[in-house]
This record gives sequence, structure tokens and C-alpha cells, in this order.
Amino acid sequence: MQDVTATYYFRPRADTTPEEAAQAIVEEETTGTWTEITTTTEYVRRLDGEVLALEPSGKGYVTQVRYPAEIFEAGNVPQYLSVVAGNLFGLGRLEAVRLLDVAFPASLVPFKGPKFGLEGVRKLVGTTERPHVGTIIKPKVGLTPKDTAEVAYHAAVGGVDLIKDDETLTDQTFCPIDERLPAVMARLDEAKEETGRQVLYAVNISARADEIVGRAEHAIDLGANMLMIDVITSGFTALQALAEAPSVTVPVHVHRTMHGAITRNPEHGIAMRPIARIVRMLGGDQLHTGTVSGKMSHDVSELKGDNLALTEEYFGIAPTFPVASGGLHPGKVAAEIENLGTDIVLQAGGGIHGHPDGTEAGARAMRQAVDAFMEGVSAEEYAKDHHELARALERWGNR
Repeated sequence: MQDVTATYYFRPRADTTPEEAAQAIVEEETTGTWTEITTTTEYVRRLDGEVLALEPSGKGYVTQVRYPAEIFEAGNVPQYLSVVAGNLFGLGRLEAVRLLDVAFPASLVPFKGPKFGLEGVRKLVGTTERPHVGTIIKPKVGLTPKDTAEVAYHAAVGGVDLIKDDETLTDQTFCPIDERLPAVMARLDEAKEETGRQVLYAVNISARADEIVGRAEHAIDLGANMLMIDVITSGFTALQALAEAPSVTVPVHVHRTMHGAITRNPEHGIAMRPIARIVRMLGGDQLHTGTVSGKMSHDVSELKGDNLALTEEYFGIAPTFPVASGGLHPGKVAAEIENLGTDIVLQAGGGIHGHPDGTEAGARAMRQAVDAFMEGVSAEEYAKDHHELARALERWGNR
């Protein structure tokens, strides 16, 4: 493949044929405009796009189009997006349009990708096969640095592999990074002495683009062993800057907050898959992709494809570790692993901290649910001699 192929779902306006609508997408994103113009020369025609396929789908159509690679500036992801996901969303000939997927040729993937990736994160934590268990500090905002560290300690002792800030916690005055991060890392050191286990803490360094690398470097100086970025709100190139900075020597956990404004409508916007591909190219070591059984809107077949985009062979770039989060608890663990496999981070906030016996018991219950699956035992059977799991199933059920 020498050029870019993009796949779209669309519904044409009533007075527009599907063929005309598909052609409008190609023209808008390459050399065309709304009317005939006198400045188009023959040599420009080499940059015209092409409709490769057009098929009915539901209430609309799916089309695959080709964009000449020469239109793209290699390595410039904002420019990539301006082509494959630019003005077409406002085209009058379309009632709705959604970018489903995009495939780039090797010439347009000059990125190094994740520094750690799935296997690198596993090596840091010391696992080979089982899913990782993560948690989010809850409540998502409001705790003092000391209390945040206390919550992290109990989660770590209980058995989680990853602790992260929530998407809205950055460097507010009630819990500044300069106090929160050293406090959390000190308690995680205590937990490691007691358990022998390495636990990662993804501190949220999301900030304006010209500050984010400096904030990352400061966090690492304070002892951070993982960073977190809200990639949609911070921008894709903020992630790229982090991943490419030689001074950033820890994994980058990528949260997708605000993605629903782009991805949720099944007929309009951008699906998660192009976002997943871009995050992997730009160096995200972990990325939230969703759950098959949680609280957020989801499509199981799309989700499986999104996770595959993160983990399949892709120009030699390391796989990104998919993260399932949003409404998980121990009773949902089996469904997640059955559908998404074991190369997954099962991220539970309320499903750990809401345990009737507290955070440590909640973390133990999540690990027990994972262990039960890995041993081929149902959660109900395993709970007969694992009190924490039994209590979780009593509270939330097994679905």
C-alpha cells in the first residue's frame, strides 16, 4: 500500500445520490471545492482522491476512499487529521458521516511508537499472562495529598498493578502534584516492602502543550514511575512530545476523556479505531478503549477491533496496552476477559473503593476475580473460600 485508505459511513442528503456524496468527501478532502475553479492545473490532478468502494450499510452507506500519500506531510498528525477527518463533517450533501478507520502506508508512519508498550509495562510490573488490575483514586477530586496516598497504599497492598489519577485531577491547590506525587510514591514504597510487588502510579500531567514536557520532567524528578495524559483535551502532539522526549523515561498512560463527543454517535463523528491507531503511533503505552459490560456506551465488535488495532503487528511498533474502564467491578471481570482476552488492564474505581470492607478488600476482590478466571473457576465458586470476592458479589452481583 503506497497511499492512505480511509473508510467512512455516511447518509447522503435526500437530493444527493450515494455516489455523489462519496465523491464530495473525496473532493473536499483533496483538491476540490464547492464549484468549478479556473486555478486547477493538470499537474494538480495527481493529488485527486478516489472512491474505491461503496456499499449499503444500515440506513446509509460505507465507502472506502484513497488519498494520495503526497497530500500528507510525513510525521505531521494534525495535518493527517485535517485530511481524513477535516471539513467533511459539515458538508451539506451529507446528513451524517463517520470516519470508521484509516490505514497509512509505511512512508507515513515514521514514528517510534511506545517506549514501553504492553510487554514493557508487563516487565516493569513482573507479569507475563494475566490481565493487570488497576484503580482510579476516588473520589476523583477533593482528597488531600496525604489521603490520596493512603488510598493508593491500600489499593497497592490489596493487589492492584496500577493506580491512576482521574481525568480531572491535575495540579489543583487542594492536591498539588508537588505534594501528592511524593506522598503517593512513599506509600507505594511501603507497599512494595510489604508485598514485594511493583505498583505503577500514573500521575496526571495534562497541561498546555508548551508546558507538558517540563511538567513530565518535574514529575519524574519527584519520583514518578508513570505519567498520564488526557490526550483529546491536551492534543495528540502533546502525547507525541512526551513519548519522543529523551527525558521521559517512564510509561505514558493515555486517558481518552471527551472522546464521547467525537465517538459516541454511530453515524457521525470519528470512531475510536482511528484514535487508537494514532495514539499507538505517537507513543501511548496504555490507552482506555472501553468495556463490554461497564457503564459507558459500547459496541463489543467495535471494541474488539479497537483493541486489535493496539496490539496487532503494525510497522514494527510496540503494542499499546488496552485499558478497560468505566463501571467495572469483580462480577464483571469474567465477561471482560472472555471478550477482550488477557492482554488488558481492568480498571476499577468505584468497583474497588465501593467494596463494603474498603479499598484494600476491593482490590483483593478484583485480583481474586482475575485469578478465578485464570484458573478456570467461576467467580461464584472461587468466592466460596475468598471472602473479599464473596462480599463484592453480594453487593454488585455477577454481571
